[in-house]
Amino acid sequence: MLRRMGGETDTSGAMLPIGNAPFPAPFRSELEYSCSARGTWNIVHTGFLVPQAHEIFACAAGCLRGVVLTAAEMNALDRFSTIEIRENNVLEGDMEDLLIEGVTDILHKLPYKPRAVLLYTSCIHHFIGCDLPLCYSRLRERFPDIDFTDCYMNPIMRKSGLTPDQLMRRGLYALLKKRPLDPQRISIIGNNLPTDKNCELFAIAEQAGFSITEIHDCHDYEKYQEMAASSVNICYQPVGKAGGEALEARLGQKLLYLPLSYDYDEISRVLGTFAATLGVTPPDWSKEIAACEDALRHAKTVIGSAPVVIDYTATMRPLSLAKLLLTHGFNVTALYADSFSGEEKDDFAWLQAHYPALPVYATVQVKMRVLPRKTSEKTLAIGQKAAYFTGSPYFVNMVECGGYYGFSGIRKLLSLMEEAFLEEKDTRKLIQIKGLGCGCV
Repeated sequence: MLRRMGGETDTSGAMLPIGNAPFPAPFRSELEYSCSARGTWNIVHTGFLVPQAHEIFACAAGCLRGVVLTAAEMNALDRFSTIEIRENNVLEGDMEDLLIEGVTDILHKLPYKPRAVLLYTSCIHHFIGCDLPLCYSRLRERFPDIDFTDCYMNPIMRKSGLTPDQLMRRGLYALLKKRPLDPQRISIIGNNLPTDKNCELFAIAEQAGFSITEIHDCHDYEKYQEMAASSVNICYQPVGKAGGEALEARLGQKLLYLPLSYDYDEISRVLGTFAATLGVTPPDWSKEIAACEDALRHAKTVIGSAPVVIDYTATMRPLSLAKLLLTHGFNVTALYADSFSGEEKDDFAWLQAHYPALPVYATVQVKMRVLPRKTSEKTLAIGQKAAYFTGSPYFVNMVECGGYYGFSGIRKLLSLMEEAFLEEKDTRKLIQIKGLGCGCV
């Protein structure tokens, strides 16, 4: 990247006061920068949640480098294989043969027989019109005792239709086979991280005589397949919703989309929807709300007027979290997000009306590479990217809400904020670890 010598880089294009920002995309889509905060999961991490499954990536050598390193960092190379696409495969038109014979060769040489194969095709397969249905059909004929599902490492999908992340979370459950539904069984789907068992969802389910399962509870392929018996699927991640809709259409499992929030009324409403679905009276949440208020007051005494910055990797509802903190006296000074989900529209409007000067920074804008990062004032960062862009050692090391949900999730986050503000972390070391919570070294 070229940089002007002398003078400072201005923030135009990389920062907007929220009062001037359009919703849901505040910034132009153009050349992008990727910072060194690596705690978010990628498609390799997510795919490994399927127990006894093997991942096979078919793409060019340059693209393979990153996914191979991810598998190595997870100590999971025994569950990971690659097929390298070269120029001659494109020119000679043998892409289908390469895929079919490559997968066949890998499976014959593996020291174990996987129960399922997650086959990741790439951009080039779609550019040249590779007959992927034919490839999967032939592979299923050759290996009838192995389940195959289509996965994608396809960056060209990032800006239109379902993103690779959405496709991966949908593919995570595509291997489930239809079976009779158990009216007392529920699954939580769409999450990379397991949901905290102390959240209100589990209490409501237990009261109603239901059991809740997540893919993280499945230690073998048979247990994973039992998720197909759930009569209801809960999803609270926007990127997981498409997977729930696919299961509803294919297996007849009812989808309950219960978006995460930090607003008491919204939390009460979605938990009420869940309770009503299970046929129980929604509890009175006044005690839980009072406990949240106590936790907010305590956290405020610890953090005081110190600047607080929030990024979108820590939680899928950064605007809702900012509103909660601002209404309780915290000094939120910046948001780091490239776009916002539809659930954030009301929070966005509230922040525009009450805190129009609040800065929103684009994490992928190229100027973020050179804009000043160090802050002289002790700053609490919520999320790895917020820590990176402020240079703060006081940060909540969390991605995708950490599995914390509901009123209990608010209290847990506040506890983590207090801990982060009082204890320095090695920011440089921690944020380089890929896939926080997935077992990377």
